Amino acid sequence: MNLQPLGADLLTTLVFLPSLGALVLALVPGESKTAAKVVGLATSLLTFAVSVVMLRGFDAAAPGIAGFAIDRPWIPRFGIRYQMGVDGLAVALILLTTVLTVSVLLVACGQKIDRFKGYVAAFLVLETGMLGSLVALDVLLFYVFWEVMLIPMYFIIGIWGGKRRIYATMKFFLFTMAGSLLMFIAILYAAGVHTRTTGVQSFSLLDWTRAASSGAWGLTPGVEALLFGAFALAFLVKVPLWPLHTWLPDAHVEAPTGGSIILAGVLLKLGTYGLLRFAWPLFPNAAARYGPFIAVLALIGIVYGAWVAAAQKDMKKLVAYSSVSHLALVVLGIVAGTGAALSGAIFQMIGHGLTTGLLFLLVGVLYERRHTREMADYGGIAARVPVTTTLFVVATLGSVGLPGLNGFIGEFLILGGVFQVNIVWAAIAATGMVLGAIYLLTLVQKVFWGPETVPANRTLTDINGWELAGAFPLIVLIVLLGVFPRPLLNLVDGSVRSLQKPAATSAVPTAEAAR
Repeated sequence: MNLQPLGADLLTTLVFLPSLGALVLALVPGESKTAAKVVGLATSLLTFAVSVVMLRGFDAAAPGIAGFAIDRPWIPRFGIRYQMGVDGLAVALILLTTVLTVSVLLVACGQKIDRFKGYVAAFLVLETGMLGSLVALDVLLFYVFWEVMLIPMYFIIGIWGGKRRIYATMKFFLFTMAGSLLMFIAILYAAGVHTRTTGVQSFSLLDWTRAASSGAWGLTPGVEALLFGAFALAFLVKVPLWPLHTWLPDAHVEAPTGGSIILAGVLLKLGTYGLLRFAWPLFPNAAARYGPFIAVLALIGIVYGAWVAAAQKDMKKLVAYSSVSHLALVVLGIVAGTGAALSGAIFQMIGHGLTTGLLFLLVGVLYERRHTREMADYGGIAARVPVTTTLFVVATLGSVGLPGLNGFIGEFLILGGVFQVNIVWAAIAATGMVLGAIYLLTLVQKVFWGPETVPANRTLTDINGWELAGAFPLIVLIVLLGVFPRPLLNLVDGSVRSLQKPAATSAVPTAEAAR
């Protein structure tokens, strides 16, 4: 079967196939839910199939960001190129993105959603933005995809969200837009520096990284700190790292189930991806200088996120604050910079996407039936919803890091890697993990066990077929990655080695080499 329509290359097909599906949906007359289901699921499954083809053809042993490289002029007058490529880090996150998008649309098919066609189309456009951000190697092209993500998520929360959706949407938009504008200014300044010092007008990340790491840019410590700060701030807002996290709980609580799954599963990871792909390799001296400061913020975020999560009565808010804590652990691993810490950080990015995505999915299953997320409105429902209970328990145990499930591998590697750098950091981070186990297991106990005191729960129905189909791939991957972590670790090993040696970027032909 030809998976590359119109003869496009693999990465172009991967990125724009979802938008093609959204365009087809726009041309479908009326509000037929069946048509939206067929087009949405077919498009997302085909995109997932392309990502699997990409995985099968990817050579993890190849150095740098060389996989399926594309390098064509886009706006040659300004040195802007249509440049794409992948390494193990990008491949892992692309697979996470395509799997979660399929899950979201499967779950949506089993729930009552107004304006269903628009809902599906928004997620397909969002998938294009996410995949484009992961494969773009021209910094301006990356920025375009980065901004594209903002628009469909704005509408997903603003149209299909809860009662305070407008407030949550504006907060989400303003926080992320403010960070993005700072990054855009830094991109323009860095492009000017590159042109002035090398004589070549280019926005290629590969050209920039090579020039920056060799000292060709000749940045003063102050200028490098400002550029690093602008890039890092944009990505840390997206993570989000304490104290930049305040938009996240509101966005999660007000977003529909699918929005929460993608927000926690992929969009937050693009913040840590940006740190690894741009902020650290482009400005290694500033990263080394200000890394300890970011580590302190991460440590506060680990403990603060866990502490506030423990105080929540709303299930979605609890899971949202747990993300603040877990993603801060990933940032700490990036700052530590050892091989184990970086491998653990990337593994945890994937693992958190699966476990937290599944937790939001299951909270959405309960909300769909009872229209409440308050823990006090449940209790003793395990016998009435045994499948939902089983899935929730597995997702929770994966999230708290039980050996045999995916969370254990990521947390173990991060803590081990951080321990090699700073024992105090490792000890504080471990405290957050203990708190995480307490609040998540308390959530399970309050919602599913104990006496059944709420009469409305006596008619509660278990997860339906569509929702189960959406949860199934996540539960399988949570177990598989816990038992067989080696394939994922092998996949990202080349990226980890490149991150430890920023100068060794890629064998991809570059704009400079072409000249």
